[in-house]
Amino acid sequence: MSEQQHYVACLDLTGKRVLVVGDAQQKVDALRAAGADVLVTKCYEPAQLDGVWLVICVDTSQGERVFADATAQNVFCNVEDVPERCSFILPALHRRGPITLAVSTSGASPALAQHLRDRFAAQIGFEHEQLAHELRRIRPWVKRNIHTYAERREYFRERVAQALAGVGSTEAQP
Repeated sequence: MSEQQHYVACLDLTGKRVLVVGDAQQKVDALRAAGADVLVTKCYEPAQLDGVWLVICVDTSQGERVFADATAQNVFCNVEDVPERCSFILPALHRRGPITLAVSTSGASPALAQHLRDRFAAQIGFEHEQLAHELRRIRPWVKRNIHTYAERREYFRERVAQALAGVGSTEAQP
């Protein structure tokens, strides 16, 4: 039997309706910060899935029903700590400005994912955050003036290497 492979993506939830079943204020806050229109309920009813794009169920006593209904309606569903009742899983996250670090063990061990996240996150400093802001600022100029994807990729790789080696500055317009 092969290991489950997940397709990893960052979702734009702006204006998307998301249902949270159970008490999960941290998840609600993160979803709202991502622009989601969040509906929270402690007592799940199938009609609450109407117009919902995804559902997160932290009340595992309701998880089987929520997952079955969500699956029937093609709504993405995550029942916390029950991987077999998840059509998506949530990685351990660390955010610093525009940088998001995500670590997943495909549901095998959230504790290991959190340990690795903390270890890797300790390596992301203020200079990386500032560099990300600067690279975002110059990206439109680069797309207008460097015409092939390969050349743009190489340009950005060189800028990152120079900035992190302390050679040159990313502050000047390219």
